[in-house]
Amino acid sequence: MAMASEETAKLGNTTAGPSPTIRLLAKLGNGAVAGVTGVSIIFPLDMVKTRLQNQKPATPGGKPPYAGAVDCFRQIVRGEGVRGLYRGLVPNLAGVTPEKAIKLAVNDVARGALATRIGTTPDKLPTSYGALAGAAAGLCQVIATNPMEIVKIRMQVAATSPRANVTAMDIVRELGIRGVYKGTAATLLRDVPFSMLFFSLQAMFAQRLHAYAGGDAAAKPSTLCVLAGSTVAGVIASGAVTPADVIKTRLQSSSQPSPPYRGIADCASRILQTEGPLAFFKGVVPRCLTMAPLFGIALMMYDLQQKTLGW
Repeated sequence: MAMASEETAKLGNTTAGPSPTIRLLAKLGNGAVAGVTGVSIIFPLDMVKTRLQNQKPATPGGKPPYAGAVDCFRQIVRGEGVRGLYRGLVPNLAGVTPEKAIKLAVNDVARGALATRIGTTPDKLPTSYGALAGAAAGLCQVIATNPMEIVKIRMQVAATSPRANVTAMDIVRELGIRGVYKGTAATLLRDVPFSMLFFSLQAMFAQRLHAYAGGDAAAKPSTLCVLAGSTVAGVIASGAVTPADVIKTRLQSSSQPSPPYRGIADCASRILQTEGPLAFFKGVVPRCLTMAPLFGIALMMYDLQQKTLGW
């Protein structure tokens, strides 16, 4: 009887300890701390990624402003100083706190619920179910992601436009509530597939690294395995959804072409016609270098906090 009770407590990790409400609040708090830590570390790379994705030749057939990621980094530092690499960080942190809290907590809760449903533990959840939990996380996070992204992008590209001194509040006041959700469909097109790929691969890689290192099969993967697995999964997922990220960046940027993009299909079609298929992978290297450590650090911090709480 005692063994049955112990096994029930393990499945889904939901029946022992604090109430589900307290667990959820703790997971949201852990996700927020993890997100702020990761974003603060990698923000300069995100700045380079955004500038590369948004750049267009000054004249048809001309050369783009930046020759690559390193050149973009140098030009930002030369023209705007080191502070230019952190332009838009504060509103980004304000947005990433609920965004990462929702993303990590929803994925964790969904994994627990699915694990309970099929009679296993969250750590042993099949990859297909992990992708389903990730999809739920990506869907839910957009309520916080879209406003954060559109403000961040407009601040990051502002230095290349006449409105160099624009603030986050200026952008929010100008756009209004409906405006900060511009490009939501494109954000979903990026975030849902990303979360499906990332969370399912992250769990699989962490488990395999744990087994390769000779860890106990019944134990959770070590924090280093979580960091490594998350980083590798971040590279794969980020690279795979870069075309959607390019389209999202173009739709949400204040520097629209004439006539402006009318939506996802129109934006994709015009990029393909005027810049070729490789344009959909602009900024793929800095994006992977940004997202991989961001989610590696975030998942590591989240895992450390969960283990500290003993949940």
